Amino acid sequence: MLDSAVTLENESLSRVALSDEAVALLRRLWGMHGPLMFHQSGGCCDGSSPMCFPAGDFLTSAQDVLLGRFDIAPAGEEPQEIEFWMSSEQFAYWSHTHLTVDVVPGRGSGFSVEAPEGVRFLIRSRLMDTAAPFA
Repeated sequence: MLDSAVTLENESLSRVALSDEAVALLRRLWGMHGPLMFHQSGGCCDGSSPMCFPAGDFLTSAQDVLLGRFDIAPAGEEPQEIEFWMSSEQFAYWSHTHLTVDVVPGRGSGFSVEAPEGVRFLIRSRLMDTAAPFA
């Protein structure tokens, strides 16, 4: 499991992590597509899954929250940073949860870069530690 760097002001705990399977897939996808990013919207259907895009292909705005930043590069290699964004509306619902991006078999959204790989990203959540500050 790889926890993200903390990106929210006045917080000290990671809000999002990647499973080992997600890290392995992201390294492979980085090799195919270059730098990547995640966005978690509050939409229905595929919009409720974390979407992975080439960095910059999804434009974020003041209506999005940067929940975390990952470096998926193996030790000793050039950094490979991936940002995880969430719509502020969705964050209002999920502010009490820690998210883990995992990989499961199946076809995801046609817009997310893992779709042709026969797998999809999935969010697993748990309640944040009660000692953690909330935004």
